[in-house]
Amino acid sequence: MGRAFEYRKARKMKRWGNMARVFTRIGREITIAVKASGPDPEGNPRLRLLIQTAKSENMPKDNVERAIKKATEKDQKDYKEVVYEGYAPHGIAVLVETATDNPTRTVANVRSYFNKFGGSLGTTGMLDFLFERKCSFKVEMKEGINLEELELELIDFGVEEIFAEDENIMIFAEFTNFGPIQRFLEDRKMNILSFNFERIPNDTKSLSPEQLEEVEKLIEKIEEDEDVTNVFHNIKAS
Repeated sequence: MGRAFEYRKARKMKRWGNMARVFTRIGREITIAVKASGPDPEGNPRLRLLIQTAKSENMPKDNVERAIKKATEKDQKDYKEVVYEGYAPHGIAVLVETATDNPTRTVANVRSYFNKFGGSLGTTGMLDFLFERKCSFKVEMKEGINLEELELELIDFGVEEIFAEDENIMIFAEFTNFGPIQRFLEDRKMNILSFNFERIPNDTKSLSPEQLEEVEKLIEKIEEDEDVTNVFHNIKAS
């Protein structure tokens, strides 16, 4: 197993504490996808995957259709994807992805969380050297699939790691190869359950239980903010 597998183990902290927050996140991502490439899933690959992700998260079909329709309305808010970077206590790097209609509000909130829990918000790009951007797919395991053979087929698409997890298949690759991999999986009639754009740390830090508790408090507070879509860190898996 490689770094992607270890990363999955390390990312223990909850990203979304309740269903309402999951639906809000997906709704905003749908808005961004529709405004970028239109409301037709057939011509909008990212929207197509978001609809499938919503299904896997048990988001009602009516909610999805409403989000798509709302995104086409002229008075619908524009959401910007903004990344914030900083350090938690004990030198843990934290990268916060957001989708916000008010960056001024969002950066003020994120800065306040870092300050309150002993961290510090930094400048854009300061953590680029610590994380590699990847795309990931969770695909339903089909009878007769051989992971080694599938990996060989996907090497030409820049796939770096494939492994089984909870009766599904996890696929990790450079994020720039997202589109070709999606097309390959769809052409093979493989059921994509969800997708993500990940940031995998190049190096990780070990923490004591007490230190880990301190960092978790900060990350959990950040994740509670409705503008936040993802939080990444470089804590070593225990």
